[in-house]
Amino acid sequence: MTDLWTESAPGVLRLPSGRLVRGRGLRRPLPEGPAPTYAVHLLGRTPPEVPWESVWLRWPDFRLPADRDTARTVLAEAWERAAGERVEVACGGGRGRTGTALAVLAVLDGVPAGEAVAYVRRHYDRHAVETPWQRRYVRRFTA
Repeated sequence: MTDLWTESAPGVLRLPSGRLVRGRGLRRPLPEGPAPTYAVHLLGRTPPEVPWESVWLRWPDFRLPADRDTARTVLAEAWERAAGERVEVACGGGRGRTGTALAVLAVLDGVPAGEAVAYVRRHYDRHAVETPWQRRYVRRFTA
């Protein structure tokens, strides 16, 4: 088991189960502290190389995942791994796609789908999940 995120670190979201996941914008500098052990990059094009394990989920800006079945699989793995690893979810700005993915992780963690966007906005970023279709995607997501 790896040392996990510190709950007070920038971008870290505590899910109801106690799992900690960090969201961030890739256009910003890497925060101080430990590096992720696993990252999910939510971008419309190939992400930058990183020295830790990562997966690319093709997800254009202001849109939804290009392949929703793959998104479900990737995000379920991120949720599983967050139990014992430093998992990071990141897009360009760290709000829309990242917030949507974090809300999906909250649903996987037991938050009702209709409450997951509010949960992420309250505990991660009040501007998370930027578009109506991203909110609808979370509302319709089933664990």
